[in-house]
Amino acid sequence: MRHSRPLIRVLAICLVAAAVVGTSGCKWFRKGSELYAASPENRPLEVPPDLDRPDTSGAMQLPETGTGTVTRSTMPAAGSTQPNGFPVAGEVDAVFARVGEVLAATEGLTVVNRAQLLGTYDVDYGDAKFLVRVTRTDTGAYVAAVDPRGLPASGEPPQRLIAALRAALAGG
Repeated sequence: MRHSRPLIRVLAICLVAAAVVGTSGCKWFRKGSELYAASPENRPLEVPPDLDRPDTSGAMQLPETGTGTVTRSTMPAAGSTQPNGFPVAGEVDAVFARVGEVLAATEGLTVVNRAQLLGTYDVDYGDAKFLVRVTRTDTGAYVAAVDPRGLPASGEPPQRLIAALRAALAGG
């Protein structure tokens, strides 16, 4: 009986050691996820399923149309007289050059920028800043004063300049 007591102690110590090793975090006895092993800042972002794509429920809805047809033209007919523009017979590049000559000779006018590809002169005249635009039409060219948004320029300086351009280009 004397011999069995030390044997029981050794077995108890081995069992306790195995239990401690098994529960202490030994890699052999533990299953773990590599996904959550990293710090919280490095974990992948979890997005709910309904938030991972944009809302496309109203993407293809067309506006309602009425029975009437609306047309918009930025260039009036050739015979009409507008305070902010007028038609000119001739090639667009030639008309653009003639407009540039008249603008250079106009007193109190500063040409800030000119873009022949766009057919525009950016001008300061009086107390207004606007564009003088030369565009191609079926019958030649159309010279107009427009604001930077492309809408007809309003006010007295653009109208006065267009009247001066109309008079100068009609005689040339």
